[in-house]
Amino acid sequence: MAKYIGVDLGTVNIKVYVSPRGIVLQEPSVVAISVKEGKIVAIGDEAREMVGRNPESIEVARPLQDGVIADYVVTEAMLRYFLNRVCGRFRLFKPVVMITVPIGVTTVESRAVRDAALQAGAKEAHLIAEPLAAALGAGLPISTPTGNMVVDIGGGTSEAAIISLNDVVVAGSVRVGGNRIDQAIQAYIRRKYNLHVGEPTAEEIKIAIGSAVPTDEVQSLEVKGRDQMTGLPRTIRISSSEVTEAMAEPLSEIVAMVKGVLEKTPPELASDIVDRGMVLTGGGALLRNIDRLLTQETGVPCFVAENPMTCVGIGAGKALENFHIMKRAMVLQ
Repeated sequence: MAKYIGVDLGTVNIKVYVSPRGIVLQEPSVVAISVKEGKIVAIGDEAREMVGRNPESIEVARPLQDGVIADYVVTEAMLRYFLNRVCGRFRLFKPVVMITVPIGVTTVESRAVRDAALQAGAKEAHLIAEPLAAALGAGLPISTPTGNMVVDIGGGTSEAAIISLNDVVVAGSVRVGGNRIDQAIQAYIRRKYNLHVGEPTAEEIKIAIGSAVPTDEVQSLEVKGRDQMTGLPRTIRISSSEVTEAMAEPLSEIVAMVKGVLEKTPPELASDIVDRGMVLTGGGALLRNIDRLLTQETGVPCFVAENPMTCVGIGAGKALENFHIMKRAMVLQ
């Protein structure tokens, strides 16, 4: 009678999968807290709308940084809120939960995630590595003795893994993701135009005209911000080629991590990867031409998964449905 729930506990977004219905909830992992009372004012979409627009009496925070818990108490409250929304506040049976964690987490970090889930009202809490969940959610044949490569580019971390026989063979992780790309765009505009823009504006620029490689058709976008010299509002026009230049450094770190994983791959599995290519998942996979960049740099064909944003959440739910098979690949057994 207990519900089986998969949770993609991301730095930027939380996705909740309920078996057998699929993804039922997708909201930002942002919490607004009253500074005086220490109480939570808003969670999710409502809190995200306050980012950069909040008064001093309200603090808007991301309790997860680089894929791991930065604020335990707030993370627990956020998990409880989402579990209550999915299961109802008054429930006879506590849910069984599968939560995703980055591949490079320490034992302390992974215990904190499991404890937070149990405190939030879960009967059992299991942990699965994000790339493994991403491969499962993307529909890769990971149970076969062949190499499957997945690259998951999230908000706080980017990970690549070679998966065979329901487990990770080789993996790499770098704490660079969508957030770092947004910050790189902010820094570029500040340096070149003396204009200060917020993180939500930088994200809008990335989505609207951002491209991982230079394109033939140059697009431009009007950007509003605060002039650093006068302190007054000002509008500039930025081109897609400038955005590509701004994103070059964080993207090169992701490419270097992917190359590092390919270098460590056993020869038999490497030949499978050349034939099959690598699959891109996570919000970062939606960046224009990121697949072309990885193909150019590694020489391995690259494909974007069907629903890259939800792959990890779906994979966490599917891992719980096939727990008897996936058990040995769990984190912290």
